[in-house]
This record gives sequence, C-alpha cells and structure tokens, in this order.
Amino acid sequence: MRLTRYFLPVLKETPSEAQIVSHRLMLRAGMIKQAAAGIYSWLPLGYKVLRNIERIVHEEQIRAGHIPMLMPTLQSAELWRESGRYDDYGEEMLRITDRHGRDMLYGPTNEELITDIFRSHVGSYRDLPLTLYQIQWKFRDEIRPRFGVMRGREFLMKDGYNFDLTRDDALHAYNRHMVSYLRTYERMGLRAIPMRADSGPIGGENTHEFLVLAETGESEVFYDAAILNLTLGERSVDYDSREECSEIVHEWTSPYARTDETHDAALFERIPEVRRRQSRAIEVGQIFYFGTKYSEPMGAVVQGPDGQQVPVHMGSHGIGVSRLLGAIIEASHDDNGIIWPEGVTPFHCGIVNLRQGDAEADAACERIYAALVAAGLDPLYDDRGERAGGKFATMDLIGLPWRITVGPRGLKNGVVELTSRRSGESEELPPEEAVRRVVEIYARSSEQAGQ
Repeated sequence: MRLTRYFLPVLKETPSEAQIVSHRLMLRAGMIKQAAAGIYSWLPLGYKVLRNIERIVHEEQIRAGHIPMLMPTLQSAELWRESGRYDDYGEEMLRITDRHGRDMLYGPTNEELITDIFRSHVGSYRDLPLTLYQIQWKFRDEIRPRFGVMRGREFLMKDGYNFDLTRDDALHAYNRHMVSYLRTYERMGLRAIPMRADSGPIGGENTHEFLVLAETGESEVFYDAAILNLTLGERSVDYDSREECSEIVHEWTSPYARTDETHDAALFERIPEVRRRQSRAIEVGQIFYFGTKYSEPMGAVVQGPDGQQVPVHMGSHGIGVSRLLGAIIEASHDDNGIIWPEGVTPFHCGIVNLRQGDAEADAACERIYAALVAAGLDPLYDDRGERAGGKFATMDLIGLPWRITVGPRGLKNGVVELTSRRSGESEELPPEEAVRRVVEIYARSSEQAGQ
C-alpha cells in the first residue's frame, strides 16, 4: 500500500477523552473513531490488525480440532427464559422488542443459542465429542464504558462451546482450550497468564482467566513470579493426547496465580517472598467448565452407550478479539507510539523515501516495494511529499516492526537503512540485503506459527 492512496487520519494532539495509552494511541494512529459511548468504527489500520488477530485465533482453534460457525447477534428471549438467565443477567443485557412484540436481546454470550442448535441436531454419544466456536460481535451495556476498546459496549469476541459425554471428556476439552489459548497469545507477542478466577454469570465449577500484566488493568492479581519463565515456544502439541494436554495445563497452573476474587492469602504466603507478586492486569480471555448447567434445563441430551438418555457436559471459552488490540498496545509501546509484534502488525514493513521526487530515490523505493510484495509481504510505502521528520513520526506512531529508509546520500554508497522499531537499532545494508533480511524475519515467524 502507498500512503498517498491510504486512509490514515493520524492526529497530532492527544484527544482529551482518552485516559489510557492504548486508547490514546489508537485514536492518534487513526485506528478507530467513536460512534457512540463504548461503540467504535474500525478504520482501515485498526481493521487490518483486528483481522490479523482474528486470523490467529481461527488458526489455533482449528489446529485444536474446533469447528467454526456463525450465530446471529440477536437472540430470542425465550431461550434465555428456558435456561433461567433472562431475568438474572442484569442491566448489561440490551433487551429489544421487535415489531411483532417478541422479546429479543443483543447477545452478550451464546450458551443458550448453541445449546438449542446442539439439541436440535445431535442425539447420540457417537456424535461426541464436539466443539463449535464463532467469532462474532457482542454487546454488553456497560454502565460506564471507558478506556476505548478495552471496556466498550460493542466488542468482537471468539466464543466456543464443547459438548462431551462425561466430565472427564469435558475436562480434556477444558485442557485443550487452555493450551490452544496459550499458543494463541504467544503468537501475538503476549504473555497471558492463566489465573484461577470467579465464574460470574456464566457459572460453573472450574474457570481460568487469561490476564496480561499492565498498570492500567482492571483486575488486581496475585501470582508466583516463576510463571513468567514458562513458554510453549516451538513445542508441538498433540491435542488428542489427554496426557500431553494435562501435563501442559499442570505446568502452567501449578504456580500460584489468582485474581482478587479467588485470592487465598494463606496459600500466597507459602510462596518464597522473593517470588510473590501483586499487580494489575488486563483480562483477554476465559475458559469455563460448567457441566450440565445448561444441558439439563434445556434438554440437551444424548443416548449413551447403555441406551439411556443423559445430559451432555459442557464448557465455554472466550477470547476478547477486539480487546486484544488494546492489550497488545498496553504491553508494547513507547513514548513515540505503538510497537506491533510481527504476528499482528498491519503492515510488515514501512518504506520511507527521504527525497520524494528524486529520480534515484523514487526508483529505489519502487524496487524495494515490488520486491517485498513479490515475496508475499505487505509493505506501507510513505510516498508523501512530507519532511523526513514527519514521516518518521508517523511510522513510529503506527508502530510497524521494521522500516527501510531510502535517501540520496545512502544510495550514493549503495545502502539503505533498516531499522527495528522495538530496539531502535539501525543497520546500513544494500537494498537487496535489507529486503532479504525482512523476508527472512517473517519466514521464521511463519515457521514458528506452523509448529
């Protein structure tokens, strides 16, 4: 993409309504625009990152054996009355009456709807196990929406639901989800810690939240610093192996890590003092096992091996896809702007022409641009007739991981400048070598994602 043909409405001043870093930078970088309180339009740059995050979530869900689908944003109130949650959920649910007087709601979650789909089509244990998921917009009418996409009313969410014959089967699905989520967050450059949490209105006996440490987080958390040394890295995972998934979950849940709702001061005191940590954190996902909480009242039953009808065991699993943009920025920025990890960046590399209109500089930029595109990458070429300082400021603000700077002086010596946004380090290289280096970086990233 050439910047002269792109819609990138960057702001020089910080909007007064933005209270945290991610909100300020998303507005300044032209990623979002508020349409109403807690509701945003996603402008091209923000939309590209949103789709990259969504793609990673899809890939890791499918890798774990989960099946994508799509449910509507509006649901019938009758299903929620059937489960008993329609009156219990509270004022966060946006209730609607259609022109025929039917009670509807804008879905805050989908346990009832997916249970209805299941009971309509599945009747035998031979069809289990089954895990279905979607990535869809949700609405929760927050009383005080704030912090941009971090605490909005409308948000994009991945929600998945497993159906299993027994409790043990369902707990394997729980473990499988935890491992898949750990891989998902690592691919986004995030360290998300699974923490024992409260189940809230979803219900159930077993639940973990995934939290990213950040000063602006809404949750107070307590944890053993030993968990910060854990990583999946390039480990290959067999999601059909109960033993392997269980071992990974044990590895990640053995160190103490809890939200304030489930914090146990006595257990926390047993951790060596040097490793005890108390912090703020951002929730980016949660997994639940809730047994037959929904299947029993809604009649989601199957015929078991003995011919008897039994309610299925269920769990649900969510990732805040749109919220993840804010979490990534909170965890990865500096005074000049965003620093995108390679896995989610809107463009792989920025190209800055220091002397737009200079024949040699223009030609070199065109060759670099064409070479990156030919290698399957998506560069952003700043071909505006702006001063160099303004171009650098824009690139720093929008946070592309790599920048190739082209100018007449360097070209006389046969070099361009390759700069890492994260480290700030620059290296002078022949143009072909700079392109090769960027291509190699993303090739390694793709190989690791394919493990």
